[in-house]
Amino acid sequence: MAGGAHEELARLGQLGDLGLELLRRVGCQVARTQGFPPPEGHNSWTDEAVDEFLFEMISRKGEQFLLNCFLKTVDDTSLEKMFFTSIRNFLIDQAKGTERGKLRRRFASRLDEDDRFRAVPGASPRWTLVSHPSDAVWQGDLDELVEAAWGVQGVWITVWNHSGPTPKQTVHALMTVLVAILEAAGGAVREEDLAKVLEARFDLLAPPQFTALYADEGILINPIADSAKDADPVAAETVAGEIWQAMSQQERQLVPHLGDDPREVANLLGLGRHQASAIMDALREKLRLALTGGSNPGDVAAALLRRGEEPP
Repeated sequence: MAGGAHEELARLGQLGDLGLELLRRVGCQVARTQGFPPPEGHNSWTDEAVDEFLFEMISRKGEQFLLNCFLKTVDDTSLEKMFFTSIRNFLIDQAKGTERGKLRRRFASRLDEDDRFRAVPGASPRWTLVSHPSDAVWQGDLDELVEAAWGVQGVWITVWNHSGPTPKQTVHALMTVLVAILEAAGGAVREEDLAKVLEARFDLLAPPQFTALYADEGILINPIADSAKDADPVAAETVAGEIWQAMSQQERQLVPHLGDDPREVANLLGLGRHQASAIMDALREKLRLALTGGSNPGDVAAALLRRGEEPP
């Protein structure tokens, strides 16, 4: 659009009146329709709450945010989509950060009472097993710890209460998996990283409204591109191919069945129902992470579905 927000951004090198108006409009849309909690001190997403949130987002993202908006957009439509993605991802990070803090406090108090674990002092809280050397610090890939956590069989969290005492079964599951994580690490791990691994293992901090790929029932949505003009099938197929190559044969087999009943999937895989359900949850999480931040996650998801439906 001639004389629009994108042209204004290109001319000024910053958001002007049109850009701020577009940002506020998109911010209100995302905040009020996606189920995110309002900022602290606000009971609802008022205009003031939206402005406060947007100011914080721009302050944290800084000049890189504006640079990305300029380099990765060509008109007001693509700029609006960039705003939508950036705002939504920032809200997700904030919501998860808040819930992750609660999770950290919950398991840290348990670790402090358990003589199998030892706190490592420092600016960033860490935990290790007492059997590990006092100076051993883990510095590996977080995915390795997530894999170790998923290697623990027979523990589940079927109910996650956000307040009140933690159920005994939940405590047992958390502590069992934490032992496995720290054994795999071989040294002290940051409390924040432990929370991220537990989050991935038990899918604790990912409410359905934060997940674009899945309906409330966990069914993989059949995505449709916004328009033929915006679709980039070559790019989507390329990204889908990279994700597909990183998946195991079992995961590829499961892609078309993520919306099925775990009992049916258990028969397909020759596994128990709980194990099949855990594998399905892990694959959903893996796909969520792989598609987060992509420009066309719907197109990529559709390409993955096509691959899953093709005969081997």
